[in-house]
Amino acid sequence: MSIWHVAVDGKSRGPFSREQIFEGIAAGLYNPRTLLWKKGFKTWTPLGEIPEFAGENPNVSPAPPPVGGPGQKAHEIDYEIFGHEMQFVEIELDQHESAVAEAGAMMFMEDGITMETVFGDGSESSGGSLLNKFLGAGKRLITGESLFCTVFTNTAPGKRRVAFASPYPGKIIPLDLKKYNGTIICQKDSFLCAARGVSIGIHFQQRIGVALFGGEGFIMQKLEGDGLAFVHAGGTIVEKELSAGESLRVDTGCLVALTKSINYDIQTVSGIKSGFFGGEGFFFAHLTGPGHVWLQSLPFSRLAGKIHTAAPQTGTESHGEGSVLGGLGKLFQD
Repeated sequence: MSIWHVAVDGKSRGPFSREQIFEGIAAGLYNPRTLLWKKGFKTWTPLGEIPEFAGENPNVSPAPPPVGGPGQKAHEIDYEIFGHEMQFVEIELDQHESAVAEAGAMMFMEDGITMETVFGDGSESSGGSLLNKFLGAGKRLITGESLFCTVFTNTAPGKRRVAFASPYPGKIIPLDLKKYNGTIICQKDSFLCAARGVSIGIHFQQRIGVALFGGEGFIMQKLEGDGLAFVHAGGTIVEKELSAGESLRVDTGCLVALTKSINYDIQTVSGIKSGFFGGEGFFFAHLTGPGHVWLQSLPFSRLAGKIHTAAPQTGTESHGEGSVLGGLGKLFQD
């Protein structure tokens, strides 16, 4: 087997096999002027002058290799999650594999990975006609997301990594959609990234009570496909598997995601006094199985509310909040 080294930006890369060089030619990474060397060569030689690569047209790319298992549409990616309170997920991509993410989620990426901003969710299903692209972008706009999504593709031979970071303290939840009949319903703002081929659509609540008082409004996100998707939630994550007929009452803001088999309804708090003075609001999310539910201990709205309450309302700094006087200390400030 021939072992080749490639000159890239004045540096030697490799060793690569003959097949990997051909893959680089097909991907447009190498051209006839690209310099190669292997044992036995006196000097670096242009690719176009090497007999075993002669006649290869670097502008003609063969069909990319199949990704995933038999019949799988989404790209099959590997991943690792790092951190505790502020997590990030590192995704490993083989050549020609891609991941899609929300704008601004990228933390770092290695050489060989290219970025492309596209309309819609970046899934291949929305990449056909112009109408499909606008429909995909419209779905994202309705759910409160940007019209655009970023696609990260490994164009280099071998494996490359790209990482995506969570936007606030919490946990990243990996979801293999194949295990959940291809569909997960989640919060509008919880999606972080996914393998290309996963569709990020919209899910309309069918009950008017859920639409008006469900905390997430009339529209939630719907993740569909047969690949990996990653969602982010605040605080600690709790998973509940509900059997048929088993129910659970949840604070509406603590609901992160659920399978489509879960029956989602709204239940009012019993008693006027509990509603007004209980501090939990007037409504609960009433979930009935069978199915799987993901809950968060710290909704972002609750975190933002605490920060807003603690922030100085007059634009001045707060002093001595740890003293015995507490808030009374402000009376003695200049």
